[in-house]
Amino acid sequence: MRTLAITLFSLSLVVPAVVRADDDRLKDATAVLNEMAGSFDSSIPKDLFSKAECVVVIPGVKKGAIGFGGQYGRGYMACRTKGGWSAPSGMRIEGGSVGFQIGGSSTDVILLVMNERGADKLLGSKFTIGADAAVAAGPLGRQASAQTDATMHAEMLAWSRSRGVFAGVSLQGSTLRTDGSENKELYGKDLSAREVVRGTVAAPAAAKELMATLAKY
Repeated sequence: MRTLAITLFSLSLVVPAVVRADDDRLKDATAVLNEMAGSFDSSIPKDLFSKAECVVVIPGVKKGAIGFGGQYGRGYMACRTKGGWSAPSGMRIEGGSVGFQIGGSSTDVILLVMNERGADKLLGSKFTIGADAAVAAGPLGRQASAQTDATMHAEMLAWSRSRGVFAGVSLQGSTLRTDGSENKELYGKDLSAREVVRGTVAAPAAAKELMATLAKY
């Protein structure tokens, strides 16, 4: 009985830590979205946000150090619905070669999916950036034209920020997929990204600030 009591007490310490970690990731994603889209002179153009079908925010992508370029990060994806933005689905980015032009152990990434075809590909069971959809570096600045060749033809636009500065980013070969453990933590059951973002799942209270920020942009 004593051993059981100690085990249960230990679990009671671990579980809240997991919840706090998820809450922190939602807060980090909200902060990244605010900072990368809300700066006065250099930011992701709002007209591109207004045209995007989906947005993916991955705060703190970690670079691999195992002899080849690689990365791992966890964040969220939301898509447009008739009523606004969908609830967020947990997403993971893995593998490939990061190729950030500015070094650093952690880099924030935002992807805008610009059309329904790109969104449908991304919502597959496993999506490879560059192989399954055309991706281009997104322009910066409030006056940046959305009518460049890159933004007209790319299915996805990518921005990254390292150490507070916008950086070049190459995510070719990286995979994006549903973060099943995150969705189970948020919604209490196993849900794919497609099931979450189709607009029939209510956003959890923990995502309130993230939803408000998406609506703002």
